[in-house]
Amino acid sequence: MDPYAPFAEIYEAWSDDMTEDVPFYVELAQAADGPVVELAVGTGRVAVPVAQAIDRKVLGTDRSPAMLEKARSAAAEAGVDLELWEGDMRELLLDEPAALIYCPYRSLLHLPTWADRRTVFERVAASLKPGGRFAWNAFVFDPHIAASMDHVARPHRGSTTLWEYVEHHPEDNRIEITAYVDRPGQDGRTLQLWWLTRSEWEGLIDVAGLEVEALYGWFDKRPFDEESREFVWVARKRS
Repeated sequence: MDPYAPFAEIYEAWSDDMTEDVPFYVELAQAADGPVVELAVGTGRVAVPVAQAIDRKVLGTDRSPAMLEKARSAAAEAGVDLELWEGDMRELLLDEPAALIYCPYRSLLHLPTWADRRTVFERVAASLKPGGRFAWNAFVFDPHIAASMDHVARPHRGSTTLWEYVEHHPEDNRIEITAYVDRPGQDGRTLQLWWLTRSEWEGLIDVAGLEVEALYGWFDKRPFDEESREFVWVARKRS
């Protein structure tokens, strides 16, 4: 069973407002001297423009066959080379060490436990060449924002066709998001995310043998501070 298949059906509309991350990951890929890999590649929203920009193959993995099918179609339409395979990021294994591994659109938050996250970070570290980079982004949990959104149905980021209903579960740092098409209560599809604090991210970086190259507060590389609502991390494998 593909738990992400229902979201694959609406993913383009769900993510169409997120464009600012693409130039950030493109810039990292252009600087990469070696293989480029995207974890949780989804429909190819980021991987396709990355492959266009670097004019070479991008490798992508995802556990959802439905998402991968859309990514293959997007790659064919754009005329780019994506090497896609179905797999769990916790089992990442590459034939050649990568110069860049990245995981956009908060996809690491789909991992529910510390053990899952540690496994991914260790697999990433093992899959990078010395000096290789690992980049990802995730939201900064804000209790005031959480309280304002909890158990409220609202249009998804100004959409006229998609609604979202959010439930917060602070007992395990989890949010549950249900997407509805056309109106709340109709055609719902649900996913869960588990948020982390800055110190937890730093712990994962350290335990995997990586080091922080940069932490930004947004994709324009503004400094991370107490007002930041997004973690944008770049870690590097020690040489």
